[in-house]
Amino acid sequence: MQELVNKLMAEGLTEEQAYKAIEIIKNFAKDKFPIFGGAIDKLFDKYGPKDEEDDIMP
Repeated sequence: MQELVNKLMAEGLTEEQAYKAIEIIKNFAKDKFPIFGGAIDKLFDKYGPKDEEDDIMP
């Protein structure tokens, strides 16, 4: 996941924007493929940020 964050940052996004973009992609994939929702969550959670603050979405 960090590799993707770094690529997004290299394209001009801030780290916060990169993580937000990834969150949007995750939610889009879950909406389009609800049967894989659990697997998508596990994949993104495994490679996502580990800070407690990042686990709390507004």
